[in-house]
Formats: sequence, C-alpha cells, structure tokens
Amino acid sequence: MDTALGIFTCLLLTFTLLPLIRHDYWVFRVFDYPRLQKLLLNILAVILLLALYNGAPTFKYLQVLLLGINIIYLAWLIVPFTPLGKKQVLKATDTNSEKSLSIMIANVLQTNTNTQGCLKEIAKADPDVVILLEANNRWDTETSSLSEKYPFSKKVPLENMYGLLLYSKLELEDTAVHYLVEEDIPSIHTKIKLRNGQLVQFYAAHPTPPAPGENLRSTERDKELLLVADLAKASNIPVIVAGDLNDVAWSHTTDLFLKMSGLLDPRRGRGFFNSFNAHHFFMRFPLDHAFISRHFKLRSLKRLNNYDSDHFPIFLQIQLDENAYAQQYPLIADSDDVEEAEEKKEKI
Repeated sequence: MDTALGIFTCLLLTFTLLPLIRHDYWVFRVFDYPRLQKLLLNILAVILLLALYNGAPTFKYLQVLLLGINIIYLAWLIVPFTPLGKKQVLKATDTNSEKSLSIMIANVLQTNTNTQGCLKEIAKADPDVVILLEANNRWDTETSSLSEKYPFSKKVPLENMYGLLLYSKLELEDTAVHYLVEEDIPSIHTKIKLRNGQLVQFYAAHPTPPAPGENLRSTERDKELLLVADLAKASNIPVIVAGDLNDVAWSHTTDLFLKMSGLLDPRRGRGFFNSFNAHHFFMRFPLDHAFISRHFKLRSLKRLNNYDSDHFPIFLQIQLDENAYAQQYPLIADSDDVEEAEEKKEKI
C-alpha cells in the first residue's frame, strides 16, 4: 500500500508539472485539461496518506506537504472560474433586444443521429445565431428546416469531423470561409447586423486538438487561435469568437489568446460550464467557448441539454452597453507574451 500511495503521489505531481513545460507535444498540453479532476485526486491522495500510510513519518509528511502545495496551486488556477473569482464580463442591468444577441454553440458529434433532439433544443433555446460543429452533409440535410426561422446562413459541411453550419435570424454581411492553418479545417468569418443596425464581427472556429489520432502537437490549434486573436484585435467594431476551440478556459494558450485579442471570457467569476465530455461525468472540461469584446455585457450564460452528442450545447446572450468598454478590462500582454505569440504563429 505504501508503494502504491507513493506512486500515486508522484503521478499527481507529474501531471501538474507537465503543462508547465512550454512544449507543443500533446503529452504536455493534454494535462492542462483536467485541473479540477487533479485537484480532487490530490485531496483524495492526502486523505489516503494520512489514513493508510505506514512508512517512515518523514516521507509520509513530505508527500502530504508536496500534495498540499499542489492543491493550493491548482485551487489558485481554478478559483477565477468559480463564483469566488472576479467577473471579466459584467451583468447587463437592463434589457434591450435591439442591442442584444444570443448564440448557441453546439458540437453535434458527426456520427450522432439524433438530429431531432438537436432541433428541439434549438427551438427551446431560440437563439439568434446557431453554430453547429462537426456537421457533415447528413447533418446539413437533416437540419435544413432551420432555414425557415434562420434565413441567413453559411454552411461548410465536411466529412472529416470539422464541418461548420452557421444559421442566423439576423442579417450577415461580408461572410467568408477561411482555412487559416490547415487546408481542411475551416473557420467562418462574418459580420452580424444587430436589430439596431450595429455590425458585430463574428468568428466561428473549430481548430484541431493536441491528441493522438488528431494532431500530436498543439501547434496548429495554437496558431489558428492566435491568428484569430490578431483579427479580433484589429477590428474596429465589436467582436465575438465562438466555437469548440479544443482548449480549456484556464490553459496558458487561452490566456495568451485573451491577452493578444483583448477579448473577455464571460465564464470568469461564474463557473466552469463544462461542455465535454457529456458521456463521462468525472472527465468534463470547458472546451466550447464564446469570447467577446469589451463592448458587451452579459445577459445569460448556460449549458443546455444534451441530445446524444459528446458535447453539451452552450448558450450565451450578450448586449451592447455604452458604458461597458470603460468598465471591463482585458488581460494585458507583456513583451514575453508578444514574443511567444509571434513564435507560435511562425511555426509550420
């Protein structure tokens, strides 16, 4: 038992240390994801050591000390995404439908056949804009009835798990499909005209994750996110970036994206809103995001019901506010952040 507990402790410490190594290989990046799970396992390990360890007291309490430091570090990383953290995006104090926009982000799982369940969830949420990710030609055909309520659309159905379908009640302008990094991984760039006539720049993206069977490195994902960050930073109108970004809200890469784009994360100070994996309760992470510029305040953010996909849909409702820009503050990039971002964008 003592040996097993020692190995368990070493593994937990290693799982925390690996993401600190700034390497693109998936082994280093994938352990960014389960921070809450690592925190709970560290607490469990301390309890087991105190209750069951019969070896040398010095080694026992050294392990407890190291795990305690690890628990404090992991909690420090997680707290900003709980109600104890500071909100990056303030709550809207009034309701103005002319200045509002609601979005539903849904990774449908290409092999999922429950399209009717998806359509029912869309009808229930009634968003202004719907993004369906992992949509192939079958999903395109079986959700085509959405065009009755959503007359504006841009569709890129693909059979490679990276198709995108964008439906909107609101008029779209300057809509284009871009392949920023990989020739078969699209993103949709468009402007959405709000009911008051204000244009909003919108980017829908779904970069590949760092994982065996996908990309062994995070190079492509990081590069695409940072290229979109540059576009968002350069925009002279309000911006929204949404989609399955295959990165967790608390990762170093997401922090770098927020710093370089100047966008805000409405999750901060509110909760995890874990969207993946819908089928495994203990292994859930926030992978589906909507990052917004300082022009908006939040009306609603929630996780919707699953319909046999491996992702829960995410619903976001935001509203333009003339005071928001001066009241909300983005993360600030320093010279090291700028240098790292440039290096990532130059990688092949």
